[in-house]
Amino acid sequence: MIEKERVEAGQTGRAGRVSEDFLRQLAGWGLTTAEILYRMPDHPSFLQSYIWQEYDSAPSFPILKKFLTFWREKLDGPLYAVRIGHERLIRPAEIRAIGAEFRLN
Repeated sequence: MIEKERVEAGQTGRAGRVSEDFLRQLAGWGLTTAEILYRMPDHPSFLQSYIWQEYDSAPSFPILKKFLTFWREKLDGPLYAVRIGHERLIRPAEIRAIGAEFRLN
């Protein structure tokens, strides 16, 4: 009876939870890594590297663009270069519903 009440209230057990990142992957988003090179504010001849990683949608990269806009508007180190790597970890075509599961001992 308690389990039925938990399900009706939207509270499922640990196995019933689905992460936001997993749902994004199913929607076609993939892990994006960006290496951001920027000039040091006090020493503009030196470059510093910053690694950024988030789930984003290729090829438009809206999350990365939002972060880079924030960087340009709020941070002192001017951007020099951005190198992007993107890989879709799970594609919708990779998940299939199966009719049965058999376990062999």
